[in-house]
Amino acid sequence: MPTVFTRILNGEIPGTFVWRDERCAAFMSINPMAHGHVLVIPVAEIDHWVDLGPADAAHLFAVAHHIASAQRAAFAPERVGLIVAGYEVPHTHVHVIPTNDMGQLSFANAAMSVERSSLESAAAAIRHALRAAGHDTEVVG
Repeated sequence: MPTVFTRILNGEIPGTFVWRDERCAAFMSINPMAHGHVLVIPVAEIDHWVDLGPADAAHLFAVAHHIASAQRAAFAPERVGLIVAGYEVPHTHVHVIPTNDMGQLSFANAAMSVERSSLESAAAAIRHALRAAGHDTEVVG
């Protein structure tokens, strides 16, 4: 059975994407710890991030770096946090979270829901920053 992330990639479940290429994708978290929280995932259903091949792992983290740079440009947070936990969904995913304090990097503080308009506005700001950094071909939306 496909993971929820594969179902998002396949368009079976809505996702608010900011990046998609042949190896990975990035979309807005529907349970954000902070405004602009993005999940970066490989297209392949790999449960544990250490099971990614070296090239795919490097690509995933390079995309996470591009997303973090775009979040800095879009939202001017104090820091951008990165979490690789992997317990919620059995599909590798990296949380990229713009933060202004350490407390925002807690799953206990994740929103139970968020307005679609909030996801769309954050995604638009991230996509704009990605394009401004020269990532036109991989930015979706």
